[in-house]
Amino acid sequence: MRIDVIVNTTARRYRARPSLIDRMSAACAEAAKLHLTSNVAELEEVCDRVAQRGTDLVALSGGDGSFMAGVTALARAFGESSLPPLVLLPGGTVATVARNWGMTGDPAALLERIIHKARGRRDGAALRGTVRRPTLRARATTRGGVEERIGFIFGTGLVASFFDVYYERGGDGYGAAARIVARVFIESFYGGSYARRVLDPLPCTIDVEGRQLAPRAWSLICSSAVRDLGIHMRVTYRAGEDLERPHLVASALPPRELGPRAPLVLAGRRIGGRDHFDDLVRDFTVRFDAAPGATSPGDGPYILDGDPLRASEIRISAGPSIDVLTLRP
Repeated sequence: MRIDVIVNTTARRYRARPSLIDRMSAACAEAAKLHLTSNVAELEEVCDRVAQRGTDLVALSGGDGSFMAGVTALARAFGESSLPPLVLLPGGTVATVARNWGMTGDPAALLERIIHKARGRRDGAALRGTVRRPTLRARATTRGGVEERIGFIFGTGLVASFFDVYYERGGDGYGAAARIVARVFIESFYGGSYARRVLDPLPCTIDVEGRQLAPRAWSLICSSAVRDLGIHMRVTYRAGEDLERPHLVASALPPRELGPRAPLVLAGRRIGGRDHFDDLVRDFTVRFDAAPGATSPGDGPYILDGDPLRASEIRISAGPSIDVLTLRP
């Protein structure tokens, strides 16, 4: 059985513990091919080579941004209808997508289990334990042209503002994220400046399947292929329910009304409130408003799998479904 392991060496775990790369290499031994990448160009070159040769399983190791970049490069190299089975090995700060799909712990130990599971199977033999999973297609219009990525978690409004604060504070994982959420929650009751910075509505519009929603500013816009966005924030609690229709949640509530609804998110329930949108959709488009007097669209922030990006317009729809290997405890 042909197994290819693609590691993002710039992901946090590998930067903190370079010896982990040696352990990944030892786990591969003669049973898998290890590919080390440090940028998108190297990643795309590896994916092209793997596609030309063929493979039975591709393991991607890194953080959420690595998974997004990896699936995007693989889809371009193989074609979306011919993607090989995948396994996501956590190697970044949080690796939220991998956690949602049952892959937690040391990536080298997980890889050893995967290779043991695959050992003895004939080339081309089906590998048991794969589950069909959804992805998101994000098509963004930027100043440089149109960019298309295949990812898992999209957000703007408070999502983009939260990551601004998170990265300013070092991006140190779930602990740092939880402290930010706690402070925003407390300040939201009295309209503190910290809460307003994260929760204030962002000027933009949303078209859902060709129909524009009424508000011209939104506090929260989120769509995801996974239900838990980290620290038990189950905003998209219906994610994965329909492979062809992502779950979109959007709220235009001001900080003093939105912040206190955090317990509903933790419980995986509807946020509710006026102008709230919460449903499975074929597609939606976010457009950022231009500055007063401008003759061209605005340039707004959004987050895709933890990566901060900017665009004037982003269209989100279902991406290709992928077969993802999950190991049982």
